[in-house]
Amino acid sequence: MFVCSGTTKSTEEGPGASSEPLAAHHMNDLFSIGTMTAQTTPDHRRRTQLLVLIAIATQVGGNVSLSYGLRRAGAIISVSPLDYIRALNLWTIAGISMLAVWIITDLALLSRADLSFVLPVIASSFVLIAIVGHFVLGERVSGLRWLGILMISFGVLLAETTPDRTTRRQKESL
Repeated sequence: MFVCSGTTKSTEEGPGASSEPLAAHHMNDLFSIGTMTAQTTPDHRRRTQLLVLIAIATQVGGNVSLSYGLRRAGAIISVSPLDYIRALNLWTIAGISMLAVWIITDLALLSRADLSFVLPVIASSFVLIAIVGHFVLGERVSGLRWLGILMISFGVLLAETTPDRTTRRQKESL
């Protein structure tokens, strides 16, 4: 049996065939990784992948720009918003702008795909941020941190092999 498009189908025929939903069963079945049929159209999947790429790029770019800009402004150890306004420069404004685009893209993603798909896939931005931090910003990344980055990468690959939506699809409005 397998779950397809919100319905359950049986590979068995006859009086002993069961038609109960098996979503929980598939979550525990190691052999079902990547074998569930997506409940979305190829066009929906392409748009979701595009949104994922935009979200990752804007999150990486925004955080790196903010970090660079705030380093140029100097350390701020204050809760006063005025100190942060004084720290505004071209880099921090670019970072804030990119993160605003990231938030809008994240909202669009969450409206069309499961949270359990979106957040693990978007976690690849953490990997890219660490790599850019090391090679562009000159940050030292320890071996233990690289191991964590490798584990995150493996989790992202596993999450990407699953359908982006396993719940009933809402009416799309775009």
